[in-house]
Amino acid sequence: MKINESSIDSVIRIFGGVLLLYLGFGGELVGVLAIIADILGVLLLLTGVIGFCPLYALFDFKRQKK
Repeated sequence: MKINESSIDSVIRIFGGVLLLYLGFGGELVGVLAIIADILGVLLLLTGVIGFCPLYALFDFKRQKK
């Protein structure tokens, strides 16, 4: 697995993942919405930490190097 996310993309994914996990586990959302928020939060957090997004690889997106 090669890194295919930029550092900004990773930070946004980590922040979004933590926010969704807070909403799901924190009781702000209930029922099916909480479960969906938790699943999406874990996925965003995981891809943000690893730096690899399977959808980016599928559609052949590459990070831009400066």
